[in-house]
Amino acid sequence: MPKDVFITEDFLLETEAAKRLYHEFARDLPIIDYHCHLPPDQVARDHRFRNLAEIWLGGDHYKWRAMRTNGVPERYCTGDAPDYEKFAKWAETVPRLLRNPLYHWTHLELKRPFGISDRLLNPQTARSIWDECNAKLQQPDFSARGIMRQMNVVLVCTTDDPTDSLEHHQAVAGDASFGIRMLPTWRPDKGMAVEDVPAFNAWLDRLAQAADVDIRDFAGYLDALRRRHDFFHACGCRLSDHGLDTAYADNYTATEIDAIFKKLRTRAAVSPVEARQFKSAMLYEFGIMDHAKNWTQQFHIGPMRNCNSRLFARLGPDTGFDSIGDLEIASPLARMLDRLDRTDQLARTILYNLNPRDNAVLATMIGNFQDGTLPGKLQFGSAWWFLDQLDGMTQQIETLSQMGLLSRFVGMLTDSRSFLSYTRHEYFRRLLCNILGGDMTRGLVPHDLALVGGMVADICYHNAASYLGFKLPAPGGPRKPLS
Repeated sequence: MPKDVFITEDFLLETEAAKRLYHEFARDLPIIDYHCHLPPDQVARDHRFRNLAEIWLGGDHYKWRAMRTNGVPERYCTGDAPDYEKFAKWAETVPRLLRNPLYHWTHLELKRPFGISDRLLNPQTARSIWDECNAKLQQPDFSARGIMRQMNVVLVCTTDDPTDSLEHHQAVAGDASFGIRMLPTWRPDKGMAVEDVPAFNAWLDRLAQAADVDIRDFAGYLDALRRRHDFFHACGCRLSDHGLDTAYADNYTATEIDAIFKKLRTRAAVSPVEARQFKSAMLYEFGIMDHAKNWTQQFHIGPMRNCNSRLFARLGPDTGFDSIGDLEIASPLARMLDRLDRTDQLARTILYNLNPRDNAVLATMIGNFQDGTLPGKLQFGSAWWFLDQLDGMTQQIETLSQMGLLSRFVGMLTDSRSFLSYTRHEYFRRLLCNILGGDMTRGLVPHDLALVGGMVADICYHNAASYLGFKLPAPGGPRKPLS
């Protein structure tokens, strides 16, 4: 058997306690990926990938940013270069990634599901890895669904616009041969994007058609949204997600919002104050809808998007030109949550920050609105995007541990468009076990494998299964509460 040269069975596990926690309590648990960007159509038709470049480089702005930084021309990132040449440029970049999380992710993904752990990716090994992976991609176990089965996935929640037909979700739900659940997530960001008036009105027209409603005023707009919200619920949706630069909770009246909406409908631009008022009203209305259906709402807060106007005009969004923003979030977030809580209409909520300075803000903010109705009703979500790496995940875990209840944390997600990203759950589980195993070794927590291992299993699987309310498998029998 070839020797693992880097990603060994005990990768990231620095103590015997950490090794036992991972191998006995975390490793074999199924995956609940409750926030991802997988293309639903590829799951529905069980897509077969033509080669490693398609499945590994297509749409991956993390890799594109690294390649550009390494001096790789755009033709090999998002351009028309042949697939192997794109992959070869990635192989040239990988040795330059030492200490970047992409170096770990790359070799984790080669090991699982491809089984390649006897060599590192570099220009010398590129051809052999390309050929070996491409041969496996022709096998049924390496189709979109095959990879999900290999990685022990039980549930994925995609990210879907209110105007989406959800036909692919319905097709998967009706396919008895596929045991993995794929459910939609309500992502109504375009319903708040009033800065681009033509794009907003074009989206409203699509919404009107999807909901079969004539949208002339704000009341008609809410009616259309509620109809689509009902449709998503009927298709199994139980989560919403909102991508925000900051929270919005400005004061407004119903008359003001109706006037702003009518102004938008005449294709007139709104002022910055009016835009903030409209966003504030929409976040409140979306929150009311979610609470009424017992959904979980998620807020991803803090990106500064499309910073490079020249390349945005050429390549469009989600191509690697976003960064961490630094807008104030604490005060508007407190007001936004309180506005819903005031009438006891605050749904289960997961908050994610992109700026690491806001870790303690979110960890303490969730404590303000825990109401004892269920464990961890408000969650400080897993480290996101630029923070999805060893330091970022460690800081999130440490902050939550000190200022909340880590034991009630709903754990990891991929937030990815790639079917190969499930190893991010493995990465998180190894890191979590290493932190807790280190604590056991240093005497900071009891050296009690059943106690600490139970906490690990809860964070990696059971908490999310319980919190989200889906009927999912309970591996190894029912979990007992920690005592």
